[in-house]
Amino acid sequence: MKRVLSCIQPTGDMHYGNYFGAVKNWVDLQEKYDCIYGVVDYHAMTMPYSPKKLRENTWDLIINLMATGIKPEALFVQSLIPEHVELCWIFNCFASYGQVSRMTQFKDKSAQSEEKGEGFISVGLYDYPVLQAADILIYRADYVPVGKDQEQHLELSRNIAQRFNNQMGKEYFVLPESLYTETPNIRSTADPSRKMSKSAGEKHYINVFAEDAVIRKQVKSAVTDTGDTPAGEMSAGVANLFELLKASGKLDAHQSLMENYKSGSLRYVDLKEAVADALADQSAIFRQRKAELNADKKAVKEMVKSSSENIRKRAQETIREVKDLTGLLNVRF
Repeated sequence: MKRVLSCIQPTGDMHYGNYFGAVKNWVDLQEKYDCIYGVVDYHAMTMPYSPKKLRENTWDLIINLMATGIKPEALFVQSLIPEHVELCWIFNCFASYGQVSRMTQFKDKSAQSEEKGEGFISVGLYDYPVLQAADILIYRADYVPVGKDQEQHLELSRNIAQRFNNQMGKEYFVLPESLYTETPNIRSTADPSRKMSKSAGEKHYINVFAEDAVIRKQVKSAVTDTGDTPAGEMSAGVANLFELLKASGKLDAHQSLMENYKSGSLRYVDLKEAVADALADQSAIFRQRKAELNADKKAVKEMVKSSSENIRKRAQETIREVKDLTGLLNVRF
């Protein structure tokens, strides 16, 4: 089977933008590929953070991923596999300074840091795309699910792999390819001009594990039409509600809503009720699974430590071979 690698930072609660935009796709890919999914806690250190919160968020995210359908044997925690950072240093010597300097996320996040008056921009923030390349290449992944905003990072990974292969005179690293799948663009229900995001505030995201009443209240208050939509076009708010309905797999069951929209007879209250029902039903399943996992957190931690240990064996093999190729001394595993 071809291998798929994807990672996520431990940043707290999972919302439906995260789930429909990435995690649901991860769940589906498990049926077709050899999948490895990482919680990359080293990456979460690049901006100011709380050590206690980082540890809590890491385990919370692990439980959230398992509750939404990710298999525990596919999961690893980055800091449990130190070979990632070892390969990152080696890759620093094969990465182009000019290309790393052009990474747009470094520019964006450093600008945000300056705007906040924090005055400190870490080298880690600058270098994290090289660590990201190590995350991908250390497992010889064939495919990486990416969105448009991640294409630049995957291209860097391919360039580093190609430069390494050329200098070592061996086609050692697989040049990973983008895996494009249909991923919904979920917007904020309070302001559909922006993505669903926790950073914008509680009104702008719907927690995947929220209680029924909370979900219904948020969907009920969703913005539909602000009055500035050009004639003949669907407003961003209404389009977002239909997108949520489609992403939850319930659009076919509510085709009458789309027909009513096209005929101009759609009642927004009916659309919101259908969306709220779909999300509430989904969340109820996830909450039950999460409660079961939280009831025995020790077992969950042991499972993921074990899966990390098993996945680490692949990383160790890569490091051993890379050291042999580059002339570094090797400790035989």
